[in-house]
Amino acid sequence: MGRVGGNRVTFDPNRIVMSGGATGANETAIFCLADPGDAFLVPSPYYAGFARDLRWRTGVEIVPVHCKSSNNFRITRAALEEAYEKAQRSNINIKGVIITNPSNPLGTVLDKETLRSLVSFVTDKKIHLVSDEIYAATVFSSPRFISVAEVMQDMDCNRDLIHIVYSLSKDMGFPGFRVGIVYSFNDDVTNCARKMSSFGLVSSQTQFLLASMLSDDEFVGNFLRESSKRLAKRRHVFTKGLEEVGISTIKSNAGLFFWMDMRPLLKEQTTKAETELWRVIINKVKLNVSPGSSFHCSEPGWFRVCFANMDDKTVEVALDRIREFVLQGKEENNHEADKSQARAQRWRKQNLRLSFSSSRLYDESLMSPHMISPHSPIPHSPLVRART
Repeated sequence: MGRVGGNRVTFDPNRIVMSGGATGANETAIFCLADPGDAFLVPSPYYAGFARDLRWRTGVEIVPVHCKSSNNFRITRAALEEAYEKAQRSNINIKGVIITNPSNPLGTVLDKETLRSLVSFVTDKKIHLVSDEIYAATVFSSPRFISVAEVMQDMDCNRDLIHIVYSLSKDMGFPGFRVGIVYSFNDDVTNCARKMSSFGLVSSQTQFLLASMLSDDEFVGNFLRESSKRLAKRRHVFTKGLEEVGISTIKSNAGLFFWMDMRPLLKEQTTKAETELWRVIINKVKLNVSPGSSFHCSEPGWFRVCFANMDDKTVEVALDRIREFVLQGKEENNHEADKSQARAQRWRKQNLRLSFSSSRLYDESLMSPHMISPHSPIPHSPLVRART
C-alpha cells in the first residue's frame, strides 16, 4: 500500500485486518460502523455491487450523492451537503460517506482538493469516511493516485473517522485468491473487525504465498510497470476507435474500464430510452456493456466499458461492431431526417395551394380596416371576428 501511494505514507501492519476480498472487507467495515436502518452517502455513479456488499446482511441503506457530467462527475461539497440535508429531513441517520478512489465506473482519481473536502465534511458532521482504494495501482497516466491516508497527514481532522479498504484483486490480478483488508485509524474499529474476521478468513497458505510474492520488490515493480503500460495502450486504442465514429468518453487514467457517452444515440433523455439502447447493444450488437442506471447515474445515456478483460483481437472485433452500429444508426437518422424534410416540403406546398384557393372564398368588401390588426399587415378572418 505504501509503494502504490508513492511511499508518501507509512502504514502500520497492526492496523491491517484480513478479509475475503474487498467485498468482505466493505461489509465488515459497515458492520463495525453502523446499525440496521442507518445509511451511508455514496457519490454516484458508484459501483453497482455496493447494493449487495453494503446492504444485504447489514441492513444499512445507501443515499446517492448525485454528481454531474458538467464537471466530469466531480464530488463537490455542495452535492454532499444537499444529500445529507435531504436525508436529515427524511429522518435518515447518516453514519458516513463511502468513496471509490480510483473511481469505479469512471476510471478517474480523486484530486487532493476533493479528498480534503471529503475529510473536512465528515469531520464537521462527525460521520465516517470509508475509502475503497482497490484500483490504486491501476493508474497509468497523470494525475497520480493520492490515498486519503496521505491527505490526512497535513489536516486537522478526526483520524478515528477514516477507514480504508484495499485488495489485491485488481492491482495484482488476484480476484480468485479473495484477499482484501480493512485498514482503520480507529482502534475500536480495528479490534471489532479483527473479531469479525473469523467469518471471512484468508487461508494461511494463501497468505504465505502472497507474502513471498510481495517481498520480491523487483517482481512487483516490473509487474506494476508492465500492467500500467498495457492498460494505457489498451485504453488509447479503444477510445480512439470510438472517437472515429463520434463517441466520446470521460477523460480517465485508472481502472480497467472507462465511461462512455452514448447520449446522442438515445431516442429521448430518459432511463427507459437508455435501457432500450442497452438491450439493442446486448442482443443485436453483441457487446457486453453496463448502462449508467445500474451505477445509479442521474443522467441517462452513459455506459461503462471494461477494456482489460479481452485480448487484442477481441478489441478489434468489439470496435468493428460499435462502428457498424453507430454508422448504421446515423444512416437511419439521416434517412428519417430526409423523410421528415420531404414531408415538410409536401405540407408547405399543400398549405400554399390551400391558402390561394381559400382566399378566393372571401369578398374584398369583407376586409374592412376594422378587421386588420395595427401590428400585422395580414387581415383577420371574418369568421374569427364574428366569434369574438
